[in-house]
Amino acid sequence: MLKFPYGISDFYKLITGGFWYVDRTEYIRAVEEIGYVLLFLRPRRFGKSLWLSTLENYYDVARADEFERLFGHLAIGQNPTPLHNKYLIMRWNFSVVNPQGDAEAITSALYDHLDARMRAFVSEYEGILGNVQIYPDNPIASLDSVLTAVRRSPYRLYLLIDEYDNFANEVMTASTERYEALVRGEGVLKTVLKAVKDGAGGLGIDRIFITGVSPVVMSDVTSGFNIAENIYLRQAFSNLCGFTEDEVAATLQEVVETCGYQPDEAEKALQMMHTFYNGYRFHQRAERVYNPTLVLYFLKRFQAECRYPRDMLDSNLAMDRNKLRYAAGLPHGGQLILDALSESEPVLVDRLSDRFGVQDMLLVGEETALIASLLYYLGVLTLEGEAVTGELVLRIPNLVIRGLYAEQIRDLLLPERGIHEVGRKAARTLYVEGDIEPLCEFVEERIFPVFSNRDYRWANELTVKTAFLSLLFNDILYIMDSEPEIGRGYADLVMIIRPDMRRFEVLDILIEFKYLSLDELGLTGEEVRKTSRDELRSLPPVEEKLAQARAQLGKYRPLLEAKYGDVLRLHTYAVVALGFDRLVWEEV
Repeated sequence: MLKFPYGISDFYKLITGGFWYVDRTEYIRAVEEIGYVLLFLRPRRFGKSLWLSTLENYYDVARADEFERLFGHLAIGQNPTPLHNKYLIMRWNFSVVNPQGDAEAITSALYDHLDARMRAFVSEYEGILGNVQIYPDNPIASLDSVLTAVRRSPYRLYLLIDEYDNFANEVMTASTERYEALVRGEGVLKTVLKAVKDGAGGLGIDRIFITGVSPVVMSDVTSGFNIAENIYLRQAFSNLCGFTEDEVAATLQEVVETCGYQPDEAEKALQMMHTFYNGYRFHQRAERVYNPTLVLYFLKRFQAECRYPRDMLDSNLAMDRNKLRYAAGLPHGGQLILDALSESEPVLVDRLSDRFGVQDMLLVGEETALIASLLYYLGVLTLEGEAVTGELVLRIPNLVIRGLYAEQIRDLLLPERGIHEVGRKAARTLYVEGDIEPLCEFVEERIFPVFSNRDYRWANELTVKTAFLSLLFNDILYIMDSEPEIGRGYADLVMIIRPDMRRFEVLDILIEFKYLSLDELGLTGEEVRKTSRDELRSLPPVEEKLAQARAQLGKYRPLLEAKYGDVLRLHTYAVVALGFDRLVWEEV
């Protein structure tokens, strides 16, 4: 059986422990050649810490005797660079800094971490550095003392900073005022990075590699640290973190054999993983990659139990919903999230912004490029490619992230938590009994009033589809898609039961949505609300829309039946919205 290193970001432990490892060491040479102070950004849980650990073990002078054991069988070990095992390594990890409390408390937490790391550094290299003075509660002075000792040695320092923006991002989403205190003026983060910049100016720090999630914090402290070269948008490093489809497919084959399944089960599992986890693209001409944490979560569970995980979203990724919530609260952020999920129009940007701070996002007008860029860095939008106009096209990468969007839109539309359970029960009635009436009535009574009272820029069947999707989304039971291509056409909402969940008594669902404005009906909102549903259904414009929906459903049904075979338990529905006031529906 394979040993999957889920949650392990220690390269030494991974290699010496015989864990499954996808070799990325060929990138060491490129990183070494491109520059001395590098900033590399990727979404959370994308393997950044493991990469820093790889650099640490490769360059650490203290690991010279173990080079062959650690790297001899890997790409860089076959052709190492002259700098291997030639540095003293200091590593900071800002993800362990507690972001709670006021600026003084956070400063203390950061200082405590830096103090601990410098004491560990001095202890590790005592034989090289000799006695080094460390000053409690003054890491800037301690760093200066350390660098003085480094300059007396035959070596130079390689500084690795992991998740440089982690605690600052947590503060940012909670309080702009506290965040500003950390990054502006003489804020602690700016002060620390200024000291690092000074150390890199010939005072002992030779190389720096920094990881993080977004450029926002770096932009806000830019005058304190303007020496970093951004490599995160370069095609050469697009696959530095993340797994390719070929790598996932080959490993799945081994897992399937371990479980004693037929070989075609590997293809089925790959389709599941592709739908839920693939889709991240970090350059418009690069191949898509899988989130490595989600892949390891799936593979470890699949191998241990010989079945797919019930919940495809690893709880370690679920906290990304907080970042999405923050973006939704920015000016026009909620609209952008609605647009992305509904796919009413492509999310287009001229370029991915790599220098923008908090105030830039708070002060934007109608332009949402900065928020779209932020969502890209957070990993909840990704590069689809280039439009014919030359703009970059962004989209939601996969189904687990689409689920986070659905949750966020539900929260936007229904901020009262108690109402969610009513909507959930209405959705369950559709899944289990095939009765769509409770769900339609819930949308009429609870969702439509919200749409009517807000200035959303689109009002059509996409609006209605998005409302239903936010209520129906269930990736435990279903592979859900919005506008999937079926035989050169696009169905509005398709919910196909996951292969591993067909043992339950739930239904496959296909819904076509249509929209009629009140002007098209020739009625006022009050008249529509007072008219019975049967009378509304008999109106010629409504009959026409229902007929259109029936025709589309009639075209899609046999195509789905041909694709999924006899296991399909398909129920199909036509739903027509009359403004944001009433719904008319029928099961077809």
